[in-house]
Amino acid sequence: MRILLTNDDGVFSPGLEALRTVLSRDHEVWVCAPDGERSGMSHYITIKGPVAVKEISERVMACSGSPADCVIVAVLSGNPGPPDIVLSGINIGPNLGTDIIYSGTAAAARQAALMGFPGVALSVDGFSDPLYFDPLAEFVEEHLEDLCALWNPHHFINVNAPNSPRPIERVEITHPCRRIYNDRLHEFRAPRGETYYFMAGYPVENGLMPGTDWHALSHGSLSISPIGIDPVNHHDDEAYRRALFVKSGV
Repeated sequence: MRILLTNDDGVFSPGLEALRTVLSRDHEVWVCAPDGERSGMSHYITIKGPVAVKEISERVMACSGSPADCVIVAVLSGNPGPPDIVLSGINIGPNLGTDIIYSGTAAAARQAALMGFPGVALSVDGFSDPLYFDPLAEFVEEHLEDLCALWNPHHFINVNAPNSPRPIERVEITHPCRRIYNDRLHEFRAPRGETYYFMAGYPVENGLMPGTDWHALSHGSLSISPIGIDPVNHHDDEAYRRALFVKSGV
């Protein structure tokens, strides 16, 4: 299988390297990943200038653009050409619920799906050492065919794994929670008059309802969530139409 790897932590991230090492045993693995940290870039793409690509080693390229740029460049440049699947990660830290909106990791998987390829975002629930990427990498290698079969053109797949050295045993198909943060701004006034704001905060304990990604992960299970890519609300059209017509008197 031809596999394209990318991420938002950068081409030298240990999570990406763990995935590449495991998958290279039996597959044709290519890497096109950002040349540095791109966390929180969401689905930004470069449209007002070029992106630079540098070959780091055989089948490993560093791109000056965003995670979504990496997928676009790798596929359209013909290097490697059409992949069988695009894997984004393994991300340092989970991407749960509404985190997906801001995640460069998720955006790369979404971009793959938009281009007609199975896209899978992979994250581990840890931010500092020890970080255990190998169990998720081994799970992905074992279940590549299953992940391809699970995918359809209307969504990408978001996977979150516990940060544990033990093999993954429990898997849940989930939906994203509504993850709300207690956001804070730290203000710094510089001597020359500028004011700088640093974002801080922590997630509020909500969204832990059964069936959600956060609930599964908090109970030690691997979470697999299909995430829709169509920016269309099909469910509430009639309710909005009725509200508009009533208000306008039509």
